[in-house]
Amino acid sequence: MQALAKGGRTNTFGFVLRLAARIPFLLIATRLYGPEALGRFASAFVLIEILALICSLGEKRGLAQRLTEGEGPEVNLVFDGLLLALIYGAAAGLFLWAFPAPMFPNGMSSPLDIWLVLTIPAFAITEVLLAAQAYRYDIATTVRARAVVEPWTISIMAGVFFYIPATQEAGLALAYIASIFAALITAAIPFLRTYGLPGGWRPHPVYMAKMSARAFPLVGADAIERGTRLLDIFILGFFASPAAVAIYYVAQQIATLPQKLKQSFEPILSPVITKNLKEKNFAAIAAQVRQVGFWIIAVQAGIALMLGVPGEAVMGLWGPEYVGGTGALAFLLAAEVAAAMAVVSESVLVYIARKRNLAISVGILALQAVLTVAFIMLATRLDLGEPFKAAGAAIALLIALGVSSVIKALLLKKLIKAPVSNWRWALVWAAAPAVVVGYAATFLPEWAELLIGIPAIVATYGWVIWHRGFGPDDRVLFRKNIGGN
Repeated sequence: MQALAKGGRTNTFGFVLRLAARIPFLLIATRLYGPEALGRFASAFVLIEILALICSLGEKRGLAQRLTEGEGPEVNLVFDGLLLALIYGAAAGLFLWAFPAPMFPNGMSSPLDIWLVLTIPAFAITEVLLAAQAYRYDIATTVRARAVVEPWTISIMAGVFFYIPATQEAGLALAYIASIFAALITAAIPFLRTYGLPGGWRPHPVYMAKMSARAFPLVGADAIERGTRLLDIFILGFFASPAAVAIYYVAQQIATLPQKLKQSFEPILSPVITKNLKEKNFAAIAAQVRQVGFWIIAVQAGIALMLGVPGEAVMGLWGPEYVGGTGALAFLLAAEVAAAMAVVSESVLVYIARKRNLAISVGILALQAVLTVAFIMLATRLDLGEPFKAAGAAIALLIALGVSSVIKALLLKKLIKAPVSNWRWALVWAAAPAVVVGYAATFLPEWAELLIGIPAIVATYGWVIWHRGFGPDDRVLFRKNIGGN
């Protein structure tokens, strides 16, 4: 629990840094490049991220288990993962280079956009490097790479490329490429200091094939978990205009900030869980799932209220054409809260019920796809306009993630024979007055709604949840010195 609290605190700080860095990028992308260019970039970005996660072979969580089981020298095991990530990433990149149409359903902004394929192996390798550092409880490297270097690089370079005539049209794509490689370098330097170079390492094709096959359920779980946040944009790219995709993308970038908070615990949760599984300490695992699950949902609910109640003012920051995405923003924020239990449950299920977890995830993704298409087609038939298509995709995500949370929590409870629910009624008591305060703030001018209303919502929710919801164990997350350490 001490390791979880320390790692969670470090990465939660990274979440705040990521929030600060995300705002400049969204301002630059929406105000300088406009909805059409942003929509095309978002459609390409979706496929790139999903393929990169697949090519990392689930090492974000699988590497911790391989290192825990001690199948060989640690540095050699990590390099096995790095080599496979490079091979699969390069293959995926070459395929998209030859057949780029799925990446650009609405066309390219510039011929230079095709170079986005370079980010697939780079992203996959970075995932393996960060997983290796997390196994040594080094979460600071993840914070530097993903919360500081990557978002600030894309923000700064998007601005730089816009003012260079030769790169203006491809500015968003080139900035993304720069950010991914900057994160790769940031992860590689501490990794080499920690692990060094391998000694006597020789890749064995048979072992590599077995490793790939063993990783399949983890790959599926990671790709589907991320895919649920990207499938809607991919589908919108075929059924809606680039401008509608851009509006949804902006709403999603704001709404997925709580998702980054869930990810704050993933690097430290995996090694802690694998070590308890090795000792068959299921009671400790259940306690960790309940504790981390409540930490996540409590903070996520506060963020959802902070961004959702003044939703029109938040979306209006990026331009008047984005206000139509307020409905999508509200449903997306609710979806992230609903997903909290599924994410924490899955962190254990990927080790003790890989195939069942994957089957559930595939079913949930199929459900989301069907609902997304159905709601978009309904909005089209009723002639409701592009913002309603975006809202329909968000509602589909909310339903799918809610179903996923219920099913995965019940399965985990059955397998470890202990309660794992993260729900507490204190969440309702804290949310109710925060909603009232936030609603009152909507009567203020837009600038005051943001500058006064948002802090008021956070303060109200925080005070109630701290006094009515958090006990001594919950407050460990906010204590720097634990047990005299």
